Amino acid sequence: MTATQAPLRRTLPRIPDRFAAFGAVLIVLIVLAAVLAPWLAPYPLDEPKPLESMLPPSGAHWFGTDQAGRDVFTRVLYGGRTSLFIAVSVLAVSALAGVTLGVVAGYAGGWVRDVIMRVTDVFLAFPALLLSLTLAVVLQPSVTTVVLAIAVTWWPWYTRLAASVAASITTRGYVDAARCLGVPAPLIILRHVLPNSLTPVLVQLSLDAGGVILTAAALSYLGLGAQEPTAEWGLMVQQGQTYFTTNWWVVTFPGLAILVTAFAFNVLGEGLRNALDPHRAVK
Repeated sequence: MTATQAPLRRTLPRIPDRFAAFGAVLIVLIVLAAVLAPWLAPYPLDEPKPLESMLPPSGAHWFGTDQAGRDVFTRVLYGGRTSLFIAVSVLAVSALAGVTLGVVAGYAGGWVRDVIMRVTDVFLAFPALLLSLTLAVVLQPSVTTVVLAIAVTWWPWYTRLAASVAASITTRGYVDAARCLGVPAPLIILRHVLPNSLTPVLVQLSLDAGGVILTAAALSYLGLGAQEPTAEWGLMVQQGQTYFTTNWWVVTFPGLAILVTAFAFNVLGEGLRNALDPHRAVK
């Protein structure tokens, strides 16, 4: 390797971190836009104006208006609230259930691990999207239904991940020392096993956020998720698809919101995985 190649080689591992920072900035902007929607939105959320329907993007309506004359920019801002709420709720429920079961399975081993992992395998045997669709069809379409339908299919992945990491941590010296000192098993799990199992879980959470948003948008697009008058990106795409060839803005801007948000979470997740990977080679 020449002297001019060496500095370039050393900078290459830092490139993913820059992309991760870019993803983090995008996520912060998206979250702020959703939280501040009541103050940023130029028009009321549900104020139909039939005489202003299907207006193209302009200074008065940055993203145009929809078939009911509602401002698309306003609905995209409020749709971010719904989509992010679904993502946070699904990941919180899935991680809480999955990590709890996984840590118990990894620490206890034996028949406890076998029972938990066999139940997990049953859920993993079904395609996640198909199972979510089935549950959403059975339940009443709503945001709550979307959260439950996706969470039921998501928790097994966290159980398997947490069980694998916890099983490795359980064999370490400080855990054996705690056992020899007579520390109760629940306390060992809370103080030693659980905290040291969270790093890969946090990385997986950031990677899964984009997938949850896409799945929620798909369910709403099929009419199984959020319903009117709730603003949700997938529902907006479904409502505007009929007008795509003539009034492109109705479907394009909520579609771009889904794309950009999923992209930002995926980039951040990849950057975190690279940064926290203990086997990452730095040359």
